[in-house]
Amino acid sequence: MVIIVFSSPGGRVPRWTVPRLPPWVNVRGQKSPTGHPEIFPLVLTTKTQEIFGCRAEEDVTEEHPNKLIKKEDILQDFRNRAGISDFHPVKKIVMEYPGEELLVVYDKEFKYGQNFYLIGTEEAKENILNPPQEQTVTEEVKESVEEVYVYKPSVPKPWVSLGSEEEIEEESVRESTVRAKYKISRKRREFGAPIEFGDHNASSVKDSYIECTSYIDKNFIVKQLEKDAAVQVIPILKDEHTQTQWKHPRNAAIQYMPREFSEEEKETLLKSDDLNDFLNSVSLSVEVALQQNEIMNVFIDDWKVLAEEEATFGDKTDSYLKEYQSFTDLHNIKEKTITCICWHPTIYGLIAVSIAERLSYEERVHYSGRLLLQPSLILFWSFSDPIHPQLMLQCPEDIFCFRFCPSNPDIIAGGCINGQVVLWDISAHAERIATVKGSGGAGKKAILKPIFLLEPENAKETLYVRHCAVSSIEHGHKKIITDLHWLADNFELNRMGYVFENRSGISCQLVTCSIDCTICFWDIRPTRPPPTPTDKKKEETVEVPHDIPSTFLHLDLSWRPHIRITLAKHGTTLDHCPVKISLRDDFLRYQVQDAQTLQQKALIAGDDPFHNLEYGLAKILKPMEDHNTMFFVGTLDGEVIYTDWRMQRDHDTGRLISSKPSNRYLVHDGSIHTVQRSPFYQDIVLTIGGWNVAIWKEGVPQGPLLQSSCSTRRYTAGHWSLTRPGVFFVGKEDGYIDVWDLLEKTHEPAQTQNICITSIMYIKPWIFSTKQQFVAIADYYGTLHILEIPWTLSHPSSNEVQSVNNYFDREVNHLRYTEKRKEIRDKEKEQMQLESERKKVKVFQKSREQMEAELRLKYEEYLELEKEILGNLGISHETDRIPSSFRDLL
Repeated sequence: MVIIVFSSPGGRVPRWTVPRLPPWVNVRGQKSPTGHPEIFPLVLTTKTQEIFGCRAEEDVTEEHPNKLIKKEDILQDFRNRAGISDFHPVKKIVMEYPGEELLVVYDKEFKYGQNFYLIGTEEAKENILNPPQEQTVTEEVKESVEEVYVYKPSVPKPWVSLGSEEEIEEESVRESTVRAKYKISRKRREFGAPIEFGDHNASSVKDSYIECTSYIDKNFIVKQLEKDAAVQVIPILKDEHTQTQWKHPRNAAIQYMPREFSEEEKETLLKSDDLNDFLNSVSLSVEVALQQNEIMNVFIDDWKVLAEEEATFGDKTDSYLKEYQSFTDLHNIKEKTITCICWHPTIYGLIAVSIAERLSYEERVHYSGRLLLQPSLILFWSFSDPIHPQLMLQCPEDIFCFRFCPSNPDIIAGGCINGQVVLWDISAHAERIATVKGSGGAGKKAILKPIFLLEPENAKETLYVRHCAVSSIEHGHKKIITDLHWLADNFELNRMGYVFENRSGISCQLVTCSIDCTICFWDIRPTRPPPTPTDKKKEETVEVPHDIPSTFLHLDLSWRPHIRITLAKHGTTLDHCPVKISLRDDFLRYQVQDAQTLQQKALIAGDDPFHNLEYGLAKILKPMEDHNTMFFVGTLDGEVIYTDWRMQRDHDTGRLISSKPSNRYLVHDGSIHTVQRSPFYQDIVLTIGGWNVAIWKEGVPQGPLLQSSCSTRRYTAGHWSLTRPGVFFVGKEDGYIDVWDLLEKTHEPAQTQNICITSIMYIKPWIFSTKQQFVAIADYYGTLHILEIPWTLSHPSSNEVQSVNNYFDREVNHLRYTEKRKEIRDKEKEQMQLESERKKVKVFQKSREQMEAELRLKYEEYLELEKEILGNLGISHETDRIPSSFRDLL
């Protein structure tokens, strides 16, 4: 029930209706706008008054303003009218009201700002409906009786809080920061350890003493934030001075003509013995000095020469990566991440990165409309401009892997998230990015930079390059392409995967892998001669835009793979999901490409080498029987697979099927993101995935040569060093990078360094010169960090290649020895099991005579023991006590 109370005729509330509480806080801790915590003004419309029977001047008047309303009726009004109910502002008060009826009072004079107000407590409702009689009578008596002053002693009353303690609490000062706590501990075994003092040679110290100089401790320096200074107004003073030159007379002489001996003096000197003796004494020294000047420069400063090397390439003792430069695009990389990095093979200081949205599959489906309006790009950065990219390659979808063609760096292939393979031809911009110009005078070291980076600011407009060909959606991959590699220019594959000689000398084929469980080989050459166009076809031909090269026009939207490989799982109908692959000739791609070699190949091929190629695989080629067709594959489940790309014919159907994997290893506990050949050993492979790292050797099926323990953070990227065979870099999800040095440690990283605050997505080192190397590291937020590799991590020792190779050989011998010992132990276990079975058989094959003999022997032992015990007890041994059954045996 709800009680409604209306104001008195005078528009005042009796004193007993207001409880003694703070005027700004009600019973439930909520503020009331009237100043009384139990009164809540309401605006009741005519409709609400009719519903609850409290119509103004009809159901309630100024003389009878009170109205009781059931709580259930108000709750039903909430359910019917929800937010438009007039009681909605006090919904919380109504929901928490303990009684069944609430009191609503008609406020005709709008004392509290509205036409009604609600009483929020049971105590105030009872005081209004049933006012105390004694207090009323007392007030009437006081009005009738004349006021007579009577002294009343003060009576202490209990203290009632009016909120002053809250004001004091608000004004009090507290510490806003949490105090730092430090705990200093040491090992238990060091408690009470004896202190050892050492001797120091005073002669090795300057002035034979060591001074402990004082220093300023910043922790105890008090900064003066405020200072009182008094200024007195005084006349302006001005100091002026002059300086005069004191010209005093002095004697000065200048010799402007040489002073020569006379002819007589010359003859006298030449004939003198002193001159002859002097020339004879110094002639030998002068001859030696002249010879030394011809052999070496005696005026060179050896210390400066030594310091120049250290100043240029860093201290040899420094082993940490140094931040050299960073790249970020505030317009195109917003809310995007870097998926792949490739250094330009011939232009130094030019690097390309692909960017993609930082969205999951569900988020991509949800925001598919917005993603269509945002371009997918590959950005070209240069060291001279860290903000503005030099070129932008437009993509149909986000690119997750791309590579420069090893034969022609102007040709770029990339793999999209939708499974399509894209080709770009940037040869139209070759003159702009291929010319290299040095900067600096004779005393400075020349730095190679692209010439377009030296143009004026108004000429630095970023160019957008559209793709010239894209593969067919129906015949390509069905899911994201995770890895892409160009095949070498010395061989090519037919439709069955067999290797043939490549006569053109140009890389024309590439391989891709996707999580749709397929590995595809592609050929960029036309499969048949182009047909002769007729007049009708000329009319129907669509004109290609001028900004798109026609190099691969024959492949656009019709390009399909000529080899498709699936990796079947053993014993199931499912297939492996390849994520990364590594071919045998991949180690050649890590070396710096020679610009002159590429130019010679381009001259041999012609102006347009990809148009002058023979028509694909429709020619007689020379097979290469000795070429290795095996390769490593890393899967989404963390498995490392060693398989063959050659196809086989099914004996039943005659169709081409993929070869079964030769070896399969489950070493990693997560998806593999790095499968990479060593730049120094073509049979050594590095795999990184999940929380560990492994190194494999081709031809060793026993397992990995090295398998690290689980890291505290998940590994996300990795790469071999290009100059040191025993060093590789591993990036983690917390922004740290682990540097492994196999010559120093093989069980853990040699050093760990923080690069960024987010996950590392890609690592790509590059050799800038023989004395300077860089490594490009991309993070999750789209920033590209360029770090300089220190001397210790870039320059190998004289025999490091052989030392690391010996380490791998020892690990191979260890694996083979372990396998042999395992076989020996298995044989020993089998022999032990057979021996135990033979013993069991012998036990069960005992004859009756043997069993009786054993029983007789045991009984005789029992009788001897019994006789001995009875003799000790003084009891005679009686043979009649022996049972008849045993007596028969005796």
